[in-house]
Amino acid sequence: MHNRDQSIALWRQYNDDESLFKHALAVEAVMRHFAEKHGLDADYWGLVGLLHDIDYQRYPNEHLAHARAILTEAGYDDGFIRAVESHGWTLCSDVEPTSVMEKVLFATDELTGFITACAYVRPSKSVLDLEVKSVKKKWGTAAFAAGVRRDIIEKGAAMLGLTVDELIQETILAMRKLPGV
Repeated sequence: MHNRDQSIALWRQYNDDESLFKHALAVEAVMRHFAEKHGLDADYWGLVGLLHDIDYQRYPNEHLAHARAILTEAGYDDGFIRAVESHGWTLCSDVEPTSVMEKVLFATDELTGFITACAYVRPSKSVLDLEVKSVKKKWGTAAFAAGVRRDIIEKGAAMLGLTVDELIQETILAMRKLPGV
């Protein structure tokens, strides 16, 4: 299995945008959190989260069309690659999330961006004092974080058997574990 340093090096080989890297770290933290909750391999899940957008910066209009080749060449296994591909289901991929890991990635990818936007407009600019009710207040404002597909988050929460509020709460808790939040 690849270690985190190797995975970061691969990510940096294809990306240099720091805000995209912060997003990758947020998704990594969320994936680790949910893996721990399910008693599964947090390191593996975390690397899936870290590398889920491996081809996004270089190929933004062909997102996930190049991920399989990049990750295969780097030696990642098919389950890992399938999970990465599944996070774009109905957006830019036809790989439907079926495993718990895939469903978590699908449900939380967009949500981490939304939560980051909610934190950014707070005086603290942090998730440390962000609560579900603050996120839900912004949820209904279509102009706020307009690019975030709330329907995808809702579909992902349902796939996991969670309410949107429960998914938001767990995602906030996971993101609070990030250094410098």
